[in-house]
Amino acid sequence: MRKGILSLTAAAAAMTLGLAACGSDGADTSASSGASPAESSAAVAGKVGVILPDSKSSARWETADRKYLEEAFKAAGVAYDIQNAQGDKTQFQTIADQMITNGATVLMIVNLDSGTGKAVLDKAKAQGVATIDYDRLTLNGGASYYVSFDNTKVGTLQGEGLVKCLSDKQAKKPIIAELNGSPTDNNATLFKNGYDGVLKAKYDSGDYVKGPDQSVPDWDNAQAGTIFEQMLTEQPKIAGVLAANDGLGNAAISVLKKNSLNGKVPVTGQDATVQGLQNILAGDQCMTVYKAIKKEADAASALAIGLAKGEKPAATGTVKDTESGADVPAVLLDPQPIFFDSVKDVVADGFVTKDELCTGEFADKCTEAGIQ
Repeated sequence: MRKGILSLTAAAAAMTLGLAACGSDGADTSASSGASPAESSAAVAGKVGVILPDSKSSARWETADRKYLEEAFKAAGVAYDIQNAQGDKTQFQTIADQMITNGATVLMIVNLDSGTGKAVLDKAKAQGVATIDYDRLTLNGGASYYVSFDNTKVGTLQGEGLVKCLSDKQAKKPIIAELNGSPTDNNATLFKNGYDGVLKAKYDSGDYVKGPDQSVPDWDNAQAGTIFEQMLTEQPKIAGVLAANDGLGNAAISVLKKNSLNGKVPVTGQDATVQGLQNILAGDQCMTVYKAIKKEADAASALAIGLAKGEKPAATGTVKDTESGADVPAVLLDPQPIFFDSVKDVVADGFVTKDELCTGEFADKCTEAGIQ
């Protein structure tokens, strides 16, 4: 792995490796991949249920998280069932009920909101099922563990990235639009805390002018486009866009293109999606934040595997649940800012491939960016 790409802390890495080693008999007991009853009976531990949130807000859930979690569970010989609620809160709860009924001893969820998530976690705990909040903390949910990135730092990197991009353009008193994530996602709150911490100082000093500031329900990219179009209509001199992820950033870029402003107005993002990276290569997006999903999935699966085997794995820290006041055992990973000259690092890390990124019009840009 290239120096500069994020990694687990030494303690988290040791935990991941140690727990993975506990169950590496190689048996494939995948419930979601159609394992036979004979294969399932070979499991040496309990069963892990994983509920992903959707495939609309970000491509990562199906293209990265599912893949890496499956690989880890298969390697450990632990039975598993991974399903996607596709943004449906009722379906989310139905899937959880089915998983518990079908013998899940560990339940890992990416909540759609804290209310739905808490209901699922409460039911699981009542049935003696160990629980893990994956990527998003369920407020007042009382999960056994929480695995994510340092999401306030993600927002800080976005804020600092926008400042860098505006500085590079020598912008004078730029009007900033903030396109925030879903108001029901605690991560969106943490992201905003991070970037507002950077931008507020600029607003207070008069260096920047605070413009439209709005959240996007359910991280819906179509709604984001409508919202940003309204922002630009009301304030046509917007000179910088703090978009909370690549999907929202692309929605803003689409509107900017219609107004011949793409590349002139810096836009941030997050997730290092192929689309987001291509927007950076094209000069339409100034930066994204790379979160090495494999590291997150490996840390979460290590906890789940340990719990499934009846162990009590140790976390590397805690996070404060702002509603319950509880300290939740946690593993937090470090994010990485990505600009034009560091897109190659995401490729070198194997998160995206050159073949999928450097297509058509982006081939020359990839060469310019030093992508091998």
